[in-house]
Amino acid sequence: MDFIIISLLIIGAIFILLSGIGLIRMPDLYTRMSATTKASTLGVGCVVLGTVLYFGEIGLISRGIIIILFITLTAPVAAHMIGRAAYIQKTLLWKGTKFDQLKDKYDDSTHELK
Repeated sequence: MDFIIISLLIIGAIFILLSGIGLIRMPDLYTRMSATTKASTLGVGCVVLGTVLYFGEIGLISRGIIIILFITLTAPVAAHMIGRAAYIQKTLLWKGTKFDQLKDKYDDSTHELK
């Protein structure tokens, strides 16, 4: 059991580190959000799961499950909303972006998809 707990904590820490590296290394807002949201959600989930397994109390298990569900549900939605707001504000895409799938699909007055 100790091996599983240590593995989860190390994997979680690695994913959180990768999230931080992605935040620094990615070229624009959209790719930074994608990298950080995915990696940090998985990293925090692994760390919380490892902590829950270490202590093994019923109260902590229920709180850990709620924390993991909350982060899994809210982080992608928050990133989507920030990305949408940035796109509406016309935040520039990276110069290496091949195509913009949303180009000419947003109504500028209502900010809704056409």
